Amino acid sequence: MDYNIWFRPFVWIDYRLTVLFLVVMPLILLIWAFVQKTEAIQRLLTIYWRISILVVITIYLMIAQYPVSFISGLMARILIPLSLWFWVDLNDEIEYQTSGSLKFIFASWRWATTVYCFLGTLAFIPFLGCAFSGNVLKTSYCQVWFEVPLLFKEYFHANSKAEFLGFLGITALVIYVLYLSYFILIKLGKQGRSATPQ
Repeated sequence: MDYNIWFRPFVWIDYRLTVLFLVVMPLILLIWAFVQKTEAIQRLLTIYWRISILVVITIYLMIAQYPVSFISGLMARILIPLSLWFWVDLNDEIEYQTSGSLKFIFASWRWATTVYCFLGTLAFIPFLGCAFSGNVLKTSYCQVWFEVPLLFKEYFHANSKAEFLGFLGITALVIYVLYLSYFILIKLGKQGRSATPQ
């Protein structure tokens, strides 16, 4: 392991921000929305969780150190803000029917997450070459992104093999891509930007 990678601290900060913005905050908001019975925010956050599961899939792909994890990681940063702003009916309902501190905190989180994902996408683009590198396992430039997922494995999957976890990641990725393709090619044409089925 090369400890002279200058951007290593920023990679670790990025993972911490991912946990804060993409896991902790939306989980708190979802529970809050259920308690207050704010249906529009509940529905939008439910859609968010379906999309953001790609982050978890990416972690498992990175545990196995699969190059495709760099593509799935970039796609997660693009799809997450899209999922937060795409639905016209939910946006209108949240804007005109929801009030109070939940609406303010939710709006703040949504904007903060959008900015974070946008900046993260720009910062991650230079590493996209790792997805097509034949020696990703030997390149410290790419390897630094695997450090946190491997630490995650030590804490939560110490007795599991990286190859098995990678297999789970690949299987989940295939299912995710099939579902997303179905939505884009079939459902989107029928319901448009409405989260309510027609």
